[in-house]
Amino acid sequence: MHATVAINPTALFHRVALACFILFLCSFLNAQSSVIIQVDASQNLGLLRPMWNYFGYDEPNYTYAPHGRELIAELAGSNSSRVEIRTHNLLTTGDGTAALKWGSTNAYTEHSSGHPVYDWKIVDQILDTYLASGSKPFVEIGFMPEALSTLPEPYRHHWPQGELFTGWTYPPNDYKKWGELVYQWVLHCIARYGKAEVAGWNWEVWNEPDIGYWHGTPEQYDKLYDYAVAGVRRALPEAKVGGPATTGPGVAKAAEFLRQFLQHCATGKNFATGNLGAPLDFISFHAKGSPEVNDGRVKMGLAHELRDVDEGLKIVASFPQFARLPVILTEADPEGCAACSAKDHPQNAYRNGTLYPAYTAVAIREMLDLNERSKTNLTGILTWAFEFEEQPYFQGYRTLATNGIDKPILNVFRMLGMMPGERVEMKSSAAVGLDEILSSGVRGRVSVDGLAARGDHALAVLVWNYLDEESAGSEMPLELNIAGLPVSAKKVLVKHYRIDQDHSNSYTVWKAMGSPQSPTREQYQALRAAGQLQLLESPRWMESKEGAVRLSFPMPGESVSLLELSW
Repeated sequence: MHATVAINPTALFHRVALACFILFLCSFLNAQSSVIIQVDASQNLGLLRPMWNYFGYDEPNYTYAPHGRELIAELAGSNSSRVEIRTHNLLTTGDGTAALKWGSTNAYTEHSSGHPVYDWKIVDQILDTYLASGSKPFVEIGFMPEALSTLPEPYRHHWPQGELFTGWTYPPNDYKKWGELVYQWVLHCIARYGKAEVAGWNWEVWNEPDIGYWHGTPEQYDKLYDYAVAGVRRALPEAKVGGPATTGPGVAKAAEFLRQFLQHCATGKNFATGNLGAPLDFISFHAKGSPEVNDGRVKMGLAHELRDVDEGLKIVASFPQFARLPVILTEADPEGCAACSAKDHPQNAYRNGTLYPAYTAVAIREMLDLNERSKTNLTGILTWAFEFEEQPYFQGYRTLATNGIDKPILNVFRMLGMMPGERVEMKSSAAVGLDEILSSGVRGRVSVDGLAARGDHALAVLVWNYLDEESAGSEMPLELNIAGLPVSAKKVLVKHYRIDQDHSNSYTVWKAMGSPQSPTREQYQALRAAGQLQLLESPRWMESKEGAVRLSFPMPGESVSLLELSW
């Protein structure tokens, strides 16, 4: 026999109401946890110059190696603007054999009588490769030929064994011969490539003269600069010259070197001509981060790299006569040693996966904002990464590709290469502000933010989910609200590209294969395909109502998305 239970209508109503409220509250809290990004395509913030299309590396002889040629062609093809490539050792003495942190061209030797012998064969092979791809040489004038070095022995290093900064780092024993070498080089380039082509190149004197790359005083570097520039300008008066390519100005010694160089160019006595000051068409310095390993995880040092940029731009801005000159960061990277593998340096483990491209996207956007704040003219951000021939797959060098397989980092440059014309307004509810990043990086909370740009019939929105700590960022739901599109565009085509663990990521595919060091032909082709930029979903048409479009999608930790809208 069952007992009859009386139901109190009032109590039932309150229970139902409470349940509904709880459901509403949960829904509200979930909605609140979504990141809201607002893009207004009608709010023009000025030209978005493609300052990311600069690349460089230590080893010039990898340029014309099979994978080197292939990678240079890929870089050229990934950007609508012309890629510029910088390399060390273009004047270093040797037989052209490549090695880590080493390269040579044998451009200058001397007869026993002391008369110069110029041999441009290897230099030509390097520059020809750039130009054949449609890229442009960013010519670094260095290093010191053995016959001109004041301390030539030992000359050839064998890094990582022994001393790195050997005879090629010393001042010339004859500055006039040094200047003549540069003059002859420029004349040769004009004869080979034409005056108009060479006039478009940047000629930078030396590399990081504030550390071991230069075994001379700051004044001796100024003298080296003056004689090199005099040689360039004697051959081609309209050539663009600059320097000093110092290390990060966040360090006091580097900052002081940069200041003294700019002061020399402004008011110092020119060692080569005796005139006041020295020609200066662009200013270059470097910026580097400082990753470390904590509890087995890499923590990036984004704040360190951005402080280098901030301090350097402040120094440039303090010289009114130079404040609007082009500034080129001829090395801007998460740390300072491309040839130091993750195997030997665990803090470099970020290089194979998705943390590297996410970091790079954030760094570039913050550098753009630093440039706006300082009212300077930042025109180039050069990534010092290329490829190493005949090294193990995914060894963790700072490279864009490994044995012909593109790494995730290369895909962020493909994304950037698709960013059109004018930067437009973009606001995120989960952005970490510039001042906080300068102070402490992106440490306490993830930054979900981005960069947006508009062309004539397209809008590109770059979005990232970034935290300085490896694999620590959580997936975030995102609502992207776009306004300011042409009202006449009733439909827009949306293409969504993604870099994450499952897209545009050859590294995860390689690990899933068992990390083969001798992949089969089928595996190799699969890895090459995985290294390309991939769509998150099939392209789709969306309704645009009064110039507005709304999209929702999740952003995993360490991911980068590019949404391309066209009409």
